[in-house]
Amino acid sequence: MEAREFLGIEQVSDTRFRLEVTEKVITPGQFLFGGCALGAGLVALEEVTHRPTIWATAHYLSYAPTGSIVEIDVTPAVVGGHVTQARATAHIGDKEILTINAALGTGSLSSSTPWVTMPSVPTPDDCPPRRIPRQMGESIFTNLDTRVALGRTFDQLDGTPGSTQSALWVRLPGQLTTSAATLAIFGDYVSGGNSEPLGLRVMGRSLDNTIRIAHLAPTEWVLVDIQMHALVGGFAQGIGFLWSQDGHLLGTASQTIAAKIWDQ
Repeated sequence: MEAREFLGIEQVSDTRFRLEVTEKVITPGQFLFGGCALGAGLVALEEVTHRPTIWATAHYLSYAPTGSIVEIDVTPAVVGGHVTQARATAHIGDKEILTINAALGTGSLSSSTPWVTMPSVPTPDDCPPRRIPRQMGESIFTNLDTRVALGRTFDQLDGTPGSTQSALWVRLPGQLTTSAATLAIFGDYVSGGNSEPLGLRVMGRSLDNTIRIAHLAPTEWVLVDIQMHALVGGFAQGIGFLWSQDGHLLGTASQTIAAKIWDQ
């Protein structure tokens, strides 16, 4: 399945797109998952500019509740020979909920190998599923296939502090190709990365979300290698390295997260 199909985004004019917020793309808090919002924006930006994503950052301003209709408007700000600078704004009616700034394009200079190393983890088939507590209800997490590659499952979080690093294998249902939008969805798993170092079930709300695309190699599963950096005053920072099954660095995702303990 392509990310565009999974998200259900539709083009309604040359520069406007529409997304219905269904249970498939929400958080357990019953609003649009930040990675899905950024992913939808990247679908729109790439369609309008006819260029692939290099980098994009989303600033989350408000919530898009379940059942709402989100409209996304794309504005190419500067079109160069190799790079287009553009922005997308998402709104519900007159209320802006999200701003995305992005650079899209291609160049020629490349390194033959990535400059970081993929962690050694079991294959997806050898990893336990990441089961979300039933109380959280239907959400994006019940519609993605997710396996715990490094770290603990929710049931194993007993308050004992753990490593600042964790990793998840993730795939869309029927995933065949990898896109910037797909990586934007998976990259938002960084927002849950506080649970492992704290040893507690932690809820994370993204204040911002940045995706940088390296190499869109084909892969069925994507490894999200999460490394948390700090948690101070209720706000956490972390990064996720996104890997293909055969060791290609697909991209990186980073976030600032408003974090709190999940109250059952």
